[in-house]
Amino acid sequence: MNPLRQLQAQGQAVWLDYIRRDILLDGSLQRMVEEDGVSGVTSNPAIFQKAIGESDLYDQAIQEFLIGEPQESVEGLYEALVVEDICLAADLLMEVYEGTKCRDGFVSLEVSPHLARDAEGTVAEARHLWQRVDRPNLMIKVPATDECIPAVEQLLAEGINVNVTLMFSLAHYEAVAKAYLRGVERCRHPERLASVASFFVSRVDTKVDRSLERLEDVEAAALQGKIAIANSKLTYARYQEIFEAAPFEPMRDRGAAPQRVLWASTSTKNPAYRDVIYVEELIGPDTVNTIPPDTLQAFRDHGQVVPTLLEGRSEASRQLETLSSLGIDLQAATEDLQREGLEKFAAPFDSLLATLRSKRDSLRAEASASPTIE
Repeated sequence: MNPLRQLQAQGQAVWLDYIRRDILLDGSLQRMVEEDGVSGVTSNPAIFQKAIGESDLYDQAIQEFLIGEPQESVEGLYEALVVEDICLAADLLMEVYEGTKCRDGFVSLEVSPHLARDAEGTVAEARHLWQRVDRPNLMIKVPATDECIPAVEQLLAEGINVNVTLMFSLAHYEAVAKAYLRGVERCRHPERLASVASFFVSRVDTKVDRSLERLEDVEAAALQGKIAIANSKLTYARYQEIFEAAPFEPMRDRGAAPQRVLWASTSTKNPAYRDVIYVEELIGPDTVNTIPPDTLQAFRDHGQVVPTLLEGRSEASRQLETLSSLGIDLQAATEDLQREGLEKFAAPFDSLLATLRSKRDSLRAEASASPTIE
């Protein structure tokens, strides 16, 4: 049996961490839904930069858009292209959404990374995107910065589905989970609300392993490639404490669903590690793993499905205690990772806008020079 399908039996949803127009139109995503059980799609500025900025797939769409809207800003052009992809994906996944009674089948669209420290701006853009896409299986991605936690609560209170992203620590997770609870309390129809807490995994090992390598210590060497999984397992334990306990029952009675943990950044960065380690080691109920295409293919080929997420919590605690005893501050490292994550999304976003500006100006010049283009 397809290992990706087996994840469903463990209560874990598989979402594709990738979007590009060709897979929406040529049947590729539909096949992944039917054959692999893919039940969602996530996007971010880096993904769109590669899709739009580094291919010619969108050139015709850009040209057609500019014929109708020749004076549109580059930001408006970007939004039009992205929203069309998101709508195509949402429509493709609508059957999954309806078949799972609104639990799955979501497509995520991120607000501008430049709004990561601006709650008011984030809420305004999220409302705009929610209305423009106009699909119930849309999730708006909002970063888990201190400044945007109030935005998360407000959007949830308004009934807007939110994918809270760029979480790296237990502290990040707890702030997000509490915002979800407050938002649900204020939401008039929590039975229609969906949210995931996107917890980043592999980047933690990339960051911490560098510090461990510098120590040249046996204990430190034993921790390499272990901290990201340990960090994630203890975060999931906190999820269970919050959402499987009595205090959440009144919200559940109102129809509210728990805010699932979503494992993000699950591709393996270190070639010395198993290429599907961040999928295999985090398999458990009521979770989502958003997987990029190469890792999806690798797991389909040789992934092993065992309910690992509920195992090894004592060992995970010991590993984090040992890390601290070695003088490595995980909390400081995860704060750095969140800042770096914001930069890694802002840079490709700006690069994409620059590419679109160049394409727009070139097409405008061609249109002006050619009498055949109206």
